[in-house]
Amino acid sequence: MPETRILPVSSDHPSANVIDEAAAILNAGGIVAFPTETVYGLAADAFNENAVRRVFAAKGRPGDNPLIVHLAGVEQVSQVAAKVPSLAERLAAAFWPGPLTLVLHGNGMLPAAVTAGLDTVAVRVPDHPVPRDIIIKLGRGIVGPSANLSGRPSPTTAGHVFADLQGQIDLILDAGPTHIGLESTVVDVTVRPPVILRPGGVTREELEKTAGPMRIAEDLALLRRSPGTRHRHYAPRAEVIVVQEGGQNALDQNLSDLRAGGRSIGVIVRTLNVESTSGLRVVRAKGSVESYARLLFGALRELDGAGVDAIVIEAPEERGIGEAIVDRIRRAARGGNPI
Repeated sequence: MPETRILPVSSDHPSANVIDEAAAILNAGGIVAFPTETVYGLAADAFNENAVRRVFAAKGRPGDNPLIVHLAGVEQVSQVAAKVPSLAERLAAAFWPGPLTLVLHGNGMLPAAVTAGLDTVAVRVPDHPVPRDIIIKLGRGIVGPSANLSGRPSPTTAGHVFADLQGQIDLILDAGPTHIGLESTVVDVTVRPPVILRPGGVTREELEKTAGPMRIAEDLALLRRSPGTRHRHYAPRAEVIVVQEGGQNALDQNLSDLRAGGRSIGVIVRTLNVESTSGLRVVRAKGSVESYARLLFGALRELDGAGVDAIVIEAPEERGIGEAIVDRIRRAARGGNPI
C-alpha cells in the first residue's frame, strides 16, 4: 500500500510545484485527494482504466456507481460527451465553474468503469483553482468521487480524507475546510424536461430560473446515472433519527426515549433547544442554513467518532439548500438502505 502524504496548498494561488507533483502522480496512474468548493474529491486520470479501478478499490465503491468527470472548462466537454444540447450550454454558462453536474450523452471514449457501462456521462467544472490547475496541467479530465470510504459521510477536510483512506491513496492536498460542504447538484439534460438526480450546491430554485420547471427523479433507471442516489451514502455508524425544524416536542420525546433505553446520544440542531446534560453531546449549527450545510458531514463524523449510539438531527425546511441537506439526512437515517 502507498504511504499517504499530505501537502498544504493555497485555495487562492496553488503552488506550481504542488500542482506539478499532483499531475505527475495522476499521469503515472496514481490517486490524489483534492479540495473543491463542495467536498474533497478523489482524483484519477479519467482515461486510465487501471487508475479508475484503484479509486473504486480504495473507496470500496460498488462498480455500478458511475463517477463524475471533472473538467477545467466547458471546452473540454468534447473529450467525454457526444453532444451538448442548448439547455446544457445555458446551464453551464450560468453555473460553471460551480457545484453543478450535468449528465450528457457520452462519446464512448471513457473506460466503462467511469460510466458504469452507461451511455451517459456526468461532468462538472469545479469552482476551485486546485483541481482546475491540475486538470489543465494533466491535459484531460479526472474522475472525482468524494474522497471517503463508500457509504461514510463525505469529507469536508483533509483530516476526514486521511481518517478514511490513509494507506490507500498517494497524496492529499490540504486547502482547509470546503466552502459549501455538500456535493454538487446532478441534472440529467438527456431527458425532457430535465431531471434533478441529486440535489446539491445549486438549488432547484436557481436552476429553474435558467432552465424552467424541473422534477426530482424517482425512476431507478434515471437515478443510476448519478452517484449518491442508490447505494449506501452519508451514513455514520450510529443510528440516525430525524426531527423537523420546529419539532421541539419530537426532539424532547426522542431524547427521553433514548435516555430511558440507556443509549448514548448525539444531537445536531440549528433552531431547536437542547439542555446539555451528562452523556449528551450537542453540535449546534449557528446562523444560516448554508452554514448548516457546511457543518453537517463534519458533525456526523465528530459524533460517530465519539462513539454515540444514536444521533438526533434537526432537518431544515426543504427549500433552497435545505432540500439538499434534507436529502443527505434522510439517506443517513435510512442506514444506507438502497432506494
